[in-house]
Amino acid sequence: MQKINQKYTIKAPLNQVWQAFFDPSVIDKWGGGPAVMAEKENFDFSLWGGEIHGTNLKIVKHKSLVQDWFDSNKWIEPSRVTFTFRSDGDSTVVDLLQENIPDASVQDIDEGWKDFYLGPIKELLEQA
Repeated sequence: MQKINQKYTIKAPLNQVWQAFFDPSVIDKWGGGPAVMAEKENFDFSLWGGEIHGTNLKIVKHKSLVQDWFDSNKWIEPSRVTFTFRSDGDSTVVDLLQENIPDASVQDIDEGWKDFYLGPIKELLEQA
């Protein structure tokens, strides 16, 4: 099993970045919809119409989000995803740690964060 660490600096206020992780109408704009998501612990979420799904395990508003993720086609066990957030002037820094990734999936997932999740959130919010 593998892990991924990535860091993104997004030129947007922390509250807007936070909203992009939880508000289904914003998730639709960056491409992760249709989404079922809420800012609640023990909430079962789905993104990309259920292709990715999991559970919000721990939420500390504007500070951290811990989730278990499942790939509907490939994984038997969940992969733990931890996002940490911090304000840095007029930007927000998002650190990503994903653990328990099957060896065969790690390269695709590493690129997927950039191409389909955190990269599009950054692009959307920096255009606003």
